[in-house]
Amino acid sequence: MNVLLVSTSERSGGGAIAARRLMEALNKNGVKAKMMVRDKQSDAVTVCKVGNKVPKFLERLSVLPRCGFSRERMWQADIANIGIDITRTQEFREADIIHLHWVCQGMLSLDGIERIMKSGKRIIWTLHDEWPYLGVCHYRGDCIESECRHCPILCGSLPFSIYKRKQSLYQRWHPIFVGCSQWITGQARRAMPSERVEHINNCIPSALFHPTDMQQARQVLSLPQDKRLLLFCSQKVTDERKGIAYLTEALQQIPTSELHLVIVGKDAKQIPLPDNVGITRIGAVNEQEMPLLYNAVDVFLTPSLQDNLPNTIAEAMSCGTPCVGFDVGGIPEMIDHLENGYVARYRDASDLATGIHFVLDHNLREAAHNKAADSYGETHVAQKYIKLFS
Repeated sequence: MNVLLVSTSERSGGGAIAARRLMEALNKNGVKAKMMVRDKQSDAVTVCKVGNKVPKFLERLSVLPRCGFSRERMWQADIANIGIDITRTQEFREADIIHLHWVCQGMLSLDGIERIMKSGKRIIWTLHDEWPYLGVCHYRGDCIESECRHCPILCGSLPFSIYKRKQSLYQRWHPIFVGCSQWITGQARRAMPSERVEHINNCIPSALFHPTDMQQARQVLSLPQDKRLLLFCSQKVTDERKGIAYLTEALQQIPTSELHLVIVGKDAKQIPLPDNVGITRIGAVNEQEMPLLYNAVDVFLTPSLQDNLPNTIAEAMSCGTPCVGFDVGGIPEMIDHLENGYVARYRDASDLATGIHFVLDHNLREAAHNKAADSYGETHVAQKYIKLFS
């Protein structure tokens, strides 16, 4: 069985990271798996590069006037009008199964997706966000449009047209969809009632993410030994969807003399915080450095306003670090409230502060690690996919 996992990137973004980890888990469990990406960021022989970024720039240029030249809204939509034809590659021809992951921003066009489905190969599509079953956006948020007729992001009838074309493709070719959270699985089943949608978690490599000595980790990172450390991280810290504003408000409600916040990610230095909050700002770090950070802190904070199945929560819990997050998306199924973390009321900074207090006052590290080991183990997840492939 030859499986080709298709992703825009190899390592940038949660969907890409999840896809690469699954590829590695499949290979460890007897499946010949490769990954095809536009943005290759390693020298791994199991990852092949295809195309270039020209389709990305052309697709963005097409989006810009339709979103009123708003830079923020430009990145919230993907119209898939241009992309890379992967069906001409040797890797595609050799594959028995084509496993799509996050393939936006000029990786695959709708025409390209149709060519893939027409190939007759078995198609699996893991949902890392809501784009595959919506019109142009990656997360529905508060929008109540069921067929994207009046899109708040892009003007005109294009979102509805794209939505209808996707539905037409699925009704004709019937790929199998996989939701990596129960939340998105339910959303997809409601949006595509005629299609098969399964639920399989992402996997976390236990060889990398596991508990180690907290004090030693702090010493290596030059972090305070005598403080209670909180960790917030995001690929882009200033992204409003990641909820840093609610974290800032929550910290204002907590006596901070014993607390110290660690912020990791792009633009970390741009976040204003109360003067009495001790803080260490770290820029973007690679995957190999994250376990040390998780092990160094007492709590991982994820006040995201929209999210599917955040890799960061699973990684933190795999290291034995309890988490606090909002009741949104797949977060409440990852964190068992009051057992291995705290699920705060949505957009409620006061309850977020309560959650931080709770986790600091209770020893939840073993429970967090056990939940992660049971839910995100590589062999467990790989075997579920192998059964689906078969």
